[in-house]
Amino acid sequence: MVATPIGNLGDMTDRARKVLSEVDLIAAEDTRQTLRLLTHFGISAKLVAYHDYNETGTAPRLLAELEEGRTIALVSDAGTPLISDPGFSLVAAARERGLTVVPVPGPSAAICALSAAGLPSDRFLFVGFPPRTRSQRRSWLGELAGERGTLILYESGKRIVGTLRDLGETLGETRRLVLARELTKHFETFLTGTASALAQRLEDDAEQRLGELVVLVEGRGEETDDSGRAEAERVLRILAETLPLARAVAIAARLTGTKKNALYRLGLDLALGQGAEDASAEGDDG
Repeated sequence: MVATPIGNLGDMTDRARKVLSEVDLIAAEDTRQTLRLLTHFGISAKLVAYHDYNETGTAPRLLAELEEGRTIALVSDAGTPLISDPGFSLVAAARERGLTVVPVPGPSAAICALSAAGLPSDRFLFVGFPPRTRSQRRSWLGELAGERGTLILYESGKRIVGTLRDLGETLGETRRLVLARELTKHFETFLTGTASALAQRLEDDAEQRLGELVVLVEGRGEETDDSGRAEAERVLRILAETLPLARAVAIAARLTGTKKNALYRLGLDLALGQGAEDASAEGDDG
């Protein structure tokens, strides 16, 4: 398996180039994209299309080639094969037949985003793309609510705003979220905030919805326990209407038992406490 960084040729490793130049056949998710990559590096190779829509018919042919002693490189468009990309059935079948499968490490949007997101990386769960319908998506997110590790998912620009709103309503607004897009490219962007704040940001800025995005969600910790999360946010919102944020956080922490640092992060993400500060400023002017 070879990870082919079609979007950024600079991510291509020497080992991947060597493998692609030496194999007998390259099975590619999109032969047109892979041909561009091969042409750039001056590699001539026999290509065959292998993707979600033809794998049932193509896999037996590829397995036969392998059993006859030929070598095949499996590539996907913009990341490591099998990571929300085709290849699982082929690799599983090859293993069952005792054939050798060798990974060729390369770009993975999930791991790349996690390494720079600033969320805990000692435990995480990659869950791929969410369901497309709202009801299925909310049910799917509800099943993930108890996960204590960082959640990593992919989403398209067309559905990202709806997914963020569902995240906020299902998991609450106390969890930190990070959005990553255009990774390792010129317009690489990381955005951090609550689900609702990020949904509004992307709704207002169509450019941030281009392409596919990596969404990273803080896992459920003590401060994000489902039973007290919504109540802590409600209390903090009420207090912040008339008090400076620091004071509102201190009182909310005593009333709800939620940790101050979690409440303070939430207050900053939601821009709370501004009303109290503005009122104080008006009083000073008078």
